[in-house]
Amino acid sequence: MGARFVLGLLWLLHWLPLGAQAGLGRGLGRLLHALAGARRRIALRNIALCFPQQSAAQHEQLAREHFRWLGRSILERGLLWYASPARLRRLIHVEGDVQLAERSERPVMWLVPHFMALDVAGVAVLLFQKRKGISIYQAQSDPVMDAAIRRGRLRLGNAEIFPRDDSGKALFRAIRRGDAFFNLPDMDFGERDAAFVPFFGIPAATLLAPSRLARALDMVVQPVVAETLPGGAGYRVRFMPPWTHFPTDDAHADTAAMNAWIEAEIRALPAQYLWVHKRFKTRPPGEGPLY
Repeated sequence: MGARFVLGLLWLLHWLPLGAQAGLGRGLGRLLHALAGARRRIALRNIALCFPQQSAAQHEQLAREHFRWLGRSILERGLLWYASPARLRRLIHVEGDVQLAERSERPVMWLVPHFMALDVAGVAVLLFQKRKGISIYQAQSDPVMDAAIRRGRLRLGNAEIFPRDDSGKALFRAIRRGDAFFNLPDMDFGERDAAFVPFFGIPAATLLAPSRLARALDMVVQPVVAETLPGGAGYRVRFMPPWTHFPTDDAHADTAAMNAWIEAEIRALPAQYLWVHKRFKTRPPGEGPLY
């Protein structure tokens, strides 16, 4: 019942002008900051760890602003799931070579870190280029919400998502036939297939898969960053030039370089990064918890 109510509300609100949705979303973010104590503490801890040179007041200010963007990203999910392709094309401003995957003779990996407009980047690759896009999907515990998210992400066609707990064989086959892989590289999934490499100077469990997969399947790696613009201005998705230094035969060094790039992008857009995730949950042997 709760999921159906939320989905119905998102559907109703998506008809509003984006500026009105943005105002409501920022209000939702203020409410979440006040009520979601556990997530607020995680965000503050992450921010303090990553920006130790800043004061506690600056950490709090950044956390508050982050929750306002977070509220927008939640409420505007309805826009991405229900708005017409024509409306989405007007709102999503693409920069760079969005059609690289179409022309490439080698399979392409879009490397997309967790900024608030992450799902906008997913919509952009379906709207503005013709190569089939594939990604990995974390199933939701609520079946109604799970079905809605899947419909929302697949409704524009030319896309496929694979459950995270699959063996990976279907994903590999799809990449080998030329599908472009929308890869999210910056979550803490534990020590398995990961290395502790610096992230804001702190060892962070980071998957080695982007480097290993790109090398094994001879992939072109194109970094992509999505940004929510103020008010009703829409979104900016930057498709950057493909990396010439990635992958190499050293997956650990590649992963450290990837984290350094993500860190630089965060410093340019700090409030829109996903601070409510326990990025430093997994610790090296012998090191105590950070949360």
